Amino acid sequence: MPAVSKGDGMRGLAVFISDIRNCKSKEAEIKRINKELANIRSKFKGDKALDGYSKKKYVCKLLFIFLLGHDIDFGHMEAVNLLSSNKYTEKQIGYLFISVLVNSNSELIRLINNAIKNDLSSRNPTFMCLALHCIANVGSREMAEAFASEIPRILVAGDTMDSVKQSAALCLLRLYKTSPDLVMMGEWTSRVVHLLNDQHMGVVTAAISLITCLSQKNPDEFKTCVSLAVSRLSRIVSSASTDLQDYTYYFVPAPWLSCKLLRLLQCYPPPEDGAVKGRLVECLETILNKAQEPPKSKKVQHSNAKNAILFEAISLIIHYDSEPNLLVRACNQLGQFLQHRETNLRYLALESMCTLASSEFSHEAVKTHIETVINALKTERDVSVRQRAADLLYAMCDRSNAKQIVAEMLSYLETADYSIREEMVLKVAILAEKYAVDYSWYVDTILNLIRIAGDYVSEEVWYRVIQIVINRDDVQGYAAKTVFEALQAPACHENMVKVGGYILGEFGNLIAGDPRSSPLVQFNLLHSKFHLCSVPTRALLLSAYIKFINLFPETKATIQEVLRCDSQIRNSDVELQQRAVEYLKLSSIASTDVLATVLEEMPPFPERESSILAKLKKKKGPGAVSVTELEDNKREGGELNGEGDRGPDPAAMASSNASTPSPSADLLGIRSAAPVGAAPTSVGSLLVDVFSEAGPAAPSAAVNDDGFLSSASPSEDPAPPLSEADELLNKFVCKNNGVLFENQLLQIGIKSEYRQNLGRMYLFYGNKTSVQFASFTTTVSCPGELQSQLNASDQTSGTTGRGWSPDPTGTQHRVLTDFSDAPLLNIKFRYGGALQNLTLKLPVTINKFFQPTEMTSHDFFQRWKQLSQPQQEAQKIFKANHSMDTEVLKAKLLGLGTALLDDVDPNSENYVCAGVIQTKGQQVGCLLRLEPNGQAQMYRLTLRCSKDSVSRRLCELLAEQF
Repeated sequence: MPAVSKGDGMRGLAVFISDIRNCKSKEAEIKRINKELANIRSKFKGDKALDGYSKKKYVCKLLFIFLLGHDIDFGHMEAVNLLSSNKYTEKQIGYLFISVLVNSNSELIRLINNAIKNDLSSRNPTFMCLALHCIANVGSREMAEAFASEIPRILVAGDTMDSVKQSAALCLLRLYKTSPDLVMMGEWTSRVVHLLNDQHMGVVTAAISLITCLSQKNPDEFKTCVSLAVSRLSRIVSSASTDLQDYTYYFVPAPWLSCKLLRLLQCYPPPEDGAVKGRLVECLETILNKAQEPPKSKKVQHSNAKNAILFEAISLIIHYDSEPNLLVRACNQLGQFLQHRETNLRYLALESMCTLASSEFSHEAVKTHIETVINALKTERDVSVRQRAADLLYAMCDRSNAKQIVAEMLSYLETADYSIREEMVLKVAILAEKYAVDYSWYVDTILNLIRIAGDYVSEEVWYRVIQIVINRDDVQGYAAKTVFEALQAPACHENMVKVGGYILGEFGNLIAGDPRSSPLVQFNLLHSKFHLCSVPTRALLLSAYIKFINLFPETKATIQEVLRCDSQIRNSDVELQQRAVEYLKLSSIASTDVLATVLEEMPPFPERESSILAKLKKKKGPGAVSVTELEDNKREGGELNGEGDRGPDPAAMASSNASTPSPSADLLGIRSAAPVGAAPTSVGSLLVDVFSEAGPAAPSAAVNDDGFLSSASPSEDPAPPLSEADELLNKFVCKNNGVLFENQLLQIGIKSEYRQNLGRMYLFYGNKTSVQFASFTTTVSCPGELQSQLNASDQTSGTTGRGWSPDPTGTQHRVLTDFSDAPLLNIKFRYGGALQNLTLKLPVTINKFFQPTEMTSHDFFQRWKQLSQPQQEAQKIFKANHSMDTEVLKAKLLGLGTALLDDVDPNSENYVCAGVIQTKGQQVGCLLRLEPNGQAQMYRLTLRCSKDSVSRRLCELLAEQF
């Protein structure tokens, strides 16, 4: 940059700043600023033209006033005029003012762009750098549209100076981050990549930041950068500190550039070229070797630079996960850091070892440090380091050390920081479930977990132990005995009461033979906890009592007396009152057979992955290792079979859920499929049939603001669909049940079933507040052409919005011909006097009407050739949006509704499916072929259907699922 001459000191500005600093009060400062603003305004409006120096001085003052926090509404034109000056200082102040004060929507943008264009074409490197800095600082879309095509040309031009190239690379990076669709490299790609070979290290450092960002979005276009990056890295790593003297930082050659090169290589798989790969491995070994060398300086900057390169190299080794020798060496190096005096190093070592633990090559090496990690968990003073130690214990756990690790984590829980207790509870629950060989140990562990940290045991955890006990006949008796003993403690956590009530209500008969746990003893033990519990737990206990009447007829009189007392049938909580009244009536008039049918034992839950993993993933903070990544890499045994994902809704024991659930609860108990063969209606509707000789009760009318029944609904027009409606719909393409929508007021769940061209969907509405909704109405409609393509008969009705709708409302669908839109569900209700108006898209998609078709390999490819017309095929190549796990892919393809055909495709890694879509007027045959490329993390999806519109629609839907 040119030197500032002595005359550019701007004495007037210095005096003004001094006056401001000498002000003794805020009022005095404002007075001085207002005086100066008036003076500047008069100068700008005066007849006499100001010279460049005066403009610069006054614009500087305005800029200083703005930085003090005052609004500036004039002077912009004068700043733009400074851009046309040939003096560096005047032009610099003009660009500075524009970068800070000019809005991207300003009317002056066109003038500014013209001035920038003039400077970019001037070939004056100083002026070009100022213009590029301004573009990067403003970074607006208008700037990108004006200069996105010009800056790459400047970047790769042979006569561009090095300082301008650096500015151009960083400016282009800024524009790409703000408007990626406008920055098209095209013909410049190869020339930008070759900037990695530039002789000027500053240009390489700036260019690699740009290339890394571009590579993350378009890896194939920039894959040639790998060999150049390895070559440049090799030269830096093998050089002495004196070779790159200008870029050596405390005896470490080019540490920032080395880190950026290693980070760029993490965007790609290991090099296929043997020579390049060998050179890269040699570089990584050199970095690991240098970490073992004595430090060349005792200053912290030297160790920080060395360790920065080392950790990036270890990240690259972990990313490749293909060199056992390097992985083990990296693990040993990190193991040395575990006992380093520097807290940050210990933290980073624990974090990196979490990822190493998921590799089959280094898992055993990580396990050798278990005692050090356990000691860190107990003794570290920094809570974040203790949390990483817990993460590492969780990651290194397997069948051989599960009991030791779970015991240590339970021991630590008693004194753990409150901020990490819930996450620790989830980890213990997952490990106990995943590696349980002895199911009695699992039950003991979870009950001990509830005893130690009951306040932090989420519903997912105790739901899960219930599911496992129900699905495992061999553990039910032991669970009943253990929970009975746990309930005898004087102080018993409410979650323990929930588990005890549920298990004894289902399996109390298995321990009733012992006089010490006779039916009346069990009942009295549970009832002694009743008055100390919250409303939801009391509701569960009432359900357990009615179960006792079915299991132990001798307790009927005692339990009826409890249900009959005023504290139950006249309870102020409507949910408890309803349960008490209905259970009392049920036990009085129902025959033994009816009672046994209504209160039969819970069926086994469907075999699905634990929901606790999802809960833990939500709890993970920034920078933590992804739980699902660790789980996907630790596939060895230990899975408990037969567990379901949905929580065992206590209402499913005999009635509906509590009326005021917690905001985080699954209000509807339908986060996954219902048990196979279960009736679609809730058990609450079964009780209605028992008590009523007439047919099903008529739908309830809406409730108006005054609390009176009213058939009138809000007259406002339905709201347009929510912005996230399409995203919510896509979640249900491959599944039929789950939570469709949830906000702070309302939870909407669906269960649906389809057969041929007919479909039925049940909608559940959950009130997450303690306030009753008024005028709750729902409407289903088919927009536009969908009316002639799909018949949707609306069987929904208004509900009072108490705690949740005890009976699901429903819609029926009959597909007439293929369709692409979705029916709309409009929900209106009043909350606190304000109208809530929501519109969602119901997840009714064309694939729901698939009938699976089994085919042999010969039949499949014969039919594939028959569907060979161009319009019958839809194909899409896309990057994987989710983990490319085999079991997950199979589950999604089966959820699509087609038949998954084994041993059909010659390539065993490909998936082929076949099905027929049933409509009223015709049948549409569909064949699907999904070809995953694990190395590139890409898919090729091909669909051939007898109707072209179906091919296109299915291709659009499925591309979002993988």
